[in-house]
Amino acid sequence: METRPRLRRQGDGRVMDWESFFTLHRGLPREGPGCPDDVFWALERIGLYGELNVCDAGCGPGADLETLAEALPQAQLLGIESQPQFVEEAQARCGRFGDRVRVIEGDMADPGGPFDLIWCAGALYFLGVTEGLTAWRNALAPGGWVAFSEPVLLPGSQSAAAREFWEEYPALTEMEGITDRVSKAGYDVIDYRLIVGAPWATYYGPLRDRIAELRAQNPGVALCAVLDAHEREISLWEAARDQIAYALVLAQPA
Repeated sequence: METRPRLRRQGDGRVMDWESFFTLHRGLPREGPGCPDDVFWALERIGLYGELNVCDAGCGPGADLETLAEALPQAQLLGIESQPQFVEEAQARCGRFGDRVRVIEGDMADPGGPFDLIWCAGALYFLGVTEGLTAWRNALAPGGWVAFSEPVLLPGSQSAAAREFWEEYPALTEMEGITDRVSKAGYDVIDYRLIVGAPWATYYGPLRDRIAELRAQNPGVALCAVLDAHEREISLWEAARDQIAYALVLAQPA
């Protein structure tokens, strides 16, 4: 499942109603910020092509898995996702690729392998950067890569909105801190780029439309609370969109 780091609790501090959460998120094109250009940049930077084995760990509804399949027409791809709703959506989305792309319900901490690339868009924080990379070391083929996105604290002063946006993610650090966590797992950071601004709108735009759709259906109390929490998150991002980012990190075992 792609990242939603602020939405483990509602705005009043109560634990999120997950049934309502998945009602809201049903049918969204993606489950976190990003765009196809992120995938293309990573593949070009690390020079991967041909008959590869690729895993999308925490693939959500399959946005990046679809792009990976398009960009790597000779590759075999496996999407792993823990939420059945997103497994079904990803399977439908990637069905046109036939047996070349599989999507399964499973634990991304134990993906199998060996893989030439493990892609993880915004889901590694569920495991922890050091813990997840350590778990994946034996799942990589010789010379294999991990590409993952992780919340990053940008240099400079932070507005109140930016601080509030990340208040439930205490592991937030500047890029130096991410590099340190990667190193502790025995990997090197080869390159990275920031995901900021427009790629977040590709997530929040459809999410806002879905909120409006459900509001019009006179939702119950539990769903209203989830809609309120998401609207609050979107508002905080809009107030500090240039200060809220992920780092897309390319790493290899040292």
